[in-house]
Amino acid sequence: MYTIVMVLRPLATRVTREVEREIRDVMDFLGVEKAQAVRMILEIGISEWRKRTALDLLREGKVTMAKAAKLAKLDIWDFVDLVRDRKIEWVTFPVGELQEDAKKAAKAAGE
Repeated sequence: MYTIVMVLRPLATRVTREVEREIRDVMDFLGVEKAQAVRMILEIGISEWRKRTALDLLREGKVTMAKAAKLAKLDIWDFVDLVRDRKIEWVTFPVGELQEDAKKAAKAAGE
């Protein structure tokens, strides 16, 4: 039997009163201590930040689907589902290029 030991590092920050109220709401809702509530909120926030950043980079054509999935810390198929669910356009063709390709295809078919 293995025991997993999670080493927690201290972190200090200052927050607004509104953020402190939000943390208290989470604490009350989940019935947890402040440190646990903040850890949960941070984990969710970091996860969402990774997904948003990966989706933005994919949309801008700066990364491949595989690299974006890795950045989001998702397997490729879960990331593909995320792209579909959030309606991200990641493959685009300039109209002129598409028209030129269509003309070439029509010309080749006519030969």
